[in-house]
Amino acid sequence: MPKVVSRSAVSSSTDAQPTASSIAALRVYYCICGEFILVMDKSLASLPRRKTDGAVVIRCQDAELGKARVFKLNATPKEPVLVERANGYERQYRFQCPRCTLPVAYQTTPPPVKSGPYLYVLKGALSQIQGQVPTDAFVDEELDRS
Repeated sequence: MPKVVSRSAVSSSTDAQPTASSIAALRVYYCICGEFILVMDKSLASLPRRKTDGAVVIRCQDAELGKARVFKLNATPKEPVLVERANGYERQYRFQCPRCTLPVAYQTTPPPVKSGPYLYVLKGALSQIQGQVPTDAFVDEELDRS
């Protein structure tokens, strides 16, 4: 039987300039139950918040500027919900965790994800540390002291 010889070469360069994709760090976010939900190249804390409910705003489409955020959402669509706002009503097409079915995000256009201009991540729904409850998960909840 012939002898098998394998060879490999390792190459590196100290003169190579870093590319934009090699500098960008991906951020992974988890549901309260520990399920992977969102991955994107920017921190949720650095994105703007919606004034009506404090949800994080992720830009999905922008025809004028072409500056949409690149992300992957691992959530299942739910039935739409009608929410009363100060200036009328808003139809929310919600997305839920595939494991525990807690709502994690919504958009104002029918699914699929990214079909509208924005995706809104609910305040306190996601954490960067798997299995840890986000610090703002229960901020607006009233305590029942009875």
